[in-house]
Amino acid sequence: MKDSLLNSLEALQQDFQNILPQMTDEIRLQEIKAQFLGKKGRLTEVLKEMGRLSGEERPQVGAKANEVKNFIEGRVDEALQRLKSDSLNKALSQDLFDATLPGRPELRGHIHPVHQTLVMVRNIFEKLGFQTHYGPEIEDDYHNFEALNIPVHHPARDLQDTFYLQGKDWLLRTHTSTVQIHVMENQKPPFRMIAPGTVYRSDSDVTHTPMFHQIEGLWIDQDTSFGDLKGVLSLFVKQMFGSTIEVRFRPSYFPFTEPSAELDMTCLFCRGQAKACPVCKSTGWIEVLGCGMVDPEVFRFVKYDPEKYSGFAFGIGIERLAMLKFGINDLRKFFENDVRFLRQF
Repeated sequence: MKDSLLNSLEALQQDFQNILPQMTDEIRLQEIKAQFLGKKGRLTEVLKEMGRLSGEERPQVGAKANEVKNFIEGRVDEALQRLKSDSLNKALSQDLFDATLPGRPELRGHIHPVHQTLVMVRNIFEKLGFQTHYGPEIEDDYHNFEALNIPVHHPARDLQDTFYLQGKDWLLRTHTSTVQIHVMENQKPPFRMIAPGTVYRSDSDVTHTPMFHQIEGLWIDQDTSFGDLKGVLSLFVKQMFGSTIEVRFRPSYFPFTEPSAELDMTCLFCRGQAKACPVCKSTGWIEVLGCGMVDPEVFRFVKYDPEKYSGFAFGIGIERLAMLKFGINDLRKFFENDVRFLRQF
């Protein structure tokens, strides 16, 4: 039995040597290698018979099998290198490739303007002591709506505005205010936080997209006032757009803040002159963000004492800031991946 297997291994090696010179391309060479050394190859079939050998005979057959295997692998590697070299030489001779020519320069990548803006905003608030927190993009109804004092009948819950998953139990978050709830559930005041991230709403036009980015902010402490809110956000706008920019606060409404306000700033395009300016519609002002003092009802959901603590919250649309910062007139340009557009930033 031993001699029979040794003869089979010799024959296998000889057959490979006879076939090898006929291999003129890499694909065929790999196929032949698999035919001899693969899981169902000829060497494997011989080795299956080793179980019938005695303990003294197996080492002799095993050594011969390893010798044949190493021989085939070595010849295959040599043939592959030879084929690659021949292919390169042929290409160089046919294509008239001039190896002395300078190489093409690599194109530099560019940071997306939305990300640039997000980093600017985050850096400003982190210098003011705000910590950055992140949260899940798939949320439950409680964290996205109920805990933020958004009642069942509120229009924001409508199907045309919200992407619901599995009925109405789960949804793609419509704002990053959900992160504020998670933080308040696990952390006691005082603290300052911002929550940057992606949000989703069923809306698409020149100034709206189904997916966009927000930074929500929250400052909670004892005796926090609307004056603190105005000071922080006014400083933010001036840091972002320049010290000469003026700001104003207009009364507004949000379910999770009371009182609430919209922050406007001097129009960057007409510099507040309001002369036939299509951007600010000749008002001299541009809306930047929404803000307000946290509604006591929100504190009750997270078991904060509204008699002891107060705070303010704000929400900033990153794409809107980027449009103002870089003078972009169509929100959809951010998501078209047009390299000509992105190279400008």
